[in-house]
Amino acid sequence: MAEQNAETNSEYQHAKYFADQFDDEEVLYVFRKHPIVMRKGIIWWGIGMLAGPLYVLALTIVYKNDPSKFPSTGMFFVYMLGSIALSLLLIAPSFISWWFSVFIVTNQRFIQITQKGLFHRSVADVGLEHIQSVNYEVAGLQATLLGFGTMKVQTYIGDILIHELHHPAKIQKRIIGILREEEISNMQHAVQASQAGNKVIDED
Repeated sequence: MAEQNAETNSEYQHAKYFADQFDDEEVLYVFRKHPIVMRKGIIWWGIGMLAGPLYVLALTIVYKNDPSKFPSTGMFFVYMLGSIALSLLLIAPSFISWWFSVFIVTNQRFIQITQKGLFHRSVADVGLEHIQSVNYEVAGLQATLLGFGTMKVQTYIGDILIHELHHPAKIQKRIIGILREEEISNMQHAVQASQAGNKVIDED
């Protein structure tokens, strides 16, 4: 009996990929938004990368007639390294928000984890049985060329809009496939449970 319980528990315990995952919950699909959501961070990253070289260039122009103050090659490399460090600091908040903001589809739920900066995180989920339809839209030249769009997940509770989603057609197809697989699986479990119940009644 103890061995049967251990086998049963092992069947329902899956590897945990996030903190709020249930013991009997299996992660089936994980996706993120397009990196275009980091556009502001990328702009600041570019400014940070140019800060050091531009400063050395300015010194070169100002002190072109004064060899004693003319910036050396060593100074250029020092400021270049400083620019790299500054640019990484400037893009870090945007990268963290993008990387840790994920959408997870399990065999039970659709989960949206949103990270804003370093200290703000929100989690929302909806059961797969509440999802009615999954649609997407790619509008505009930029979205078409870069491959991002908007996906709408219609549920009984309300609509979930996900903007700037990377490869929305691919993601929609995968989610619909999961919904169909889980629906078939649930129907099979229901049939098996019904058959088991009828068998018990017949034996009685």
